[in-house]
Amino acid sequence: MTTIENGSEKRELAGKRALVTGGSRGIGAAVVRQLLDAGAEVLTTARSASSTVPEGAAFVTADVRTRAGAKAIAAAAQEVLGGVDILVHNAGGAQPYKGASAIPDEEWQEALDLNYLASVRLDSLLVPGMQDRGSGVIVHVSSAAVLAPAGPFLHYTAAKAALENYSRGLSLELAPHGIRVNTVTPGRTATPGGEATREQWARLDLAPGRTNADDTTPLGRDGRPDDIAHAVLFLVSDRASWLTGSNLVVDGGEFPRG
Repeated sequence: MTTIENGSEKRELAGKRALVTGGSRGIGAAVVRQLLDAGAEVLTTARSASSTVPEGAAFVTADVRTRAGAKAIAAAAQEVLGGVDILVHNAGGAQPYKGASAIPDEEWQEALDLNYLASVRLDSLLVPGMQDRGSGVIVHVSSAAVLAPAGPFLHYTAAKAALENYSRGLSLELAPHGIRVNTVTPGRTATPGGEATREQWARLDLAPGRTNADDTTPLGRDGRPDDIAHAVLFLVSDRASWLTGSNLVVDGGEFPRG
């Protein structure tokens, strides 16, 4: 979205500084591109260097699963951006197992570290700066798998459910400081990570193979990364200035909710 100001075009996020975790591919890369297109200055992260980081974004290699990684990301945000106005927690994922009882302890911990505690740690490092400025926006990316938890992914869905609960509680605490906190919950989306997970699922023989991607949702297709990124862009923009503590489910109607 653009506006015309004094005869010139101004993009709606001009002057904003954004941090996006897991922004080298899939949904994260789509979010980075849309924030850049809207005029924001963007820093993104991944565990390893990648040639697929959208052009125009700054990049830092760090592991969000660890306290050291969170500190490295926060330090880079201060050094590169001078602070953060928009924080999008996109990094996440887990591999399926034969069932809940087959998930080893270390995988439970990794799922919690990546899908829940990474957000908690990074928020704790960056929120004080937002409080000092009296403004900021945080978006936590969850998963529609939370709406239909299954044993093979229970470590993942439990961590994402914790993230959603945390996000709602944090929104109440930070609202008086002018900081909005919301969640985006994507449904089945065509991404490299999602495809790899479906292949793992198929190898475990846990579900029948899919032969027609157009029959996946009531709207007739799987999601695209830009479908989710549009929702994120809306939530971080001034168009959502009276929206906090919400969970925007973007799933093609797969899980209707009242």
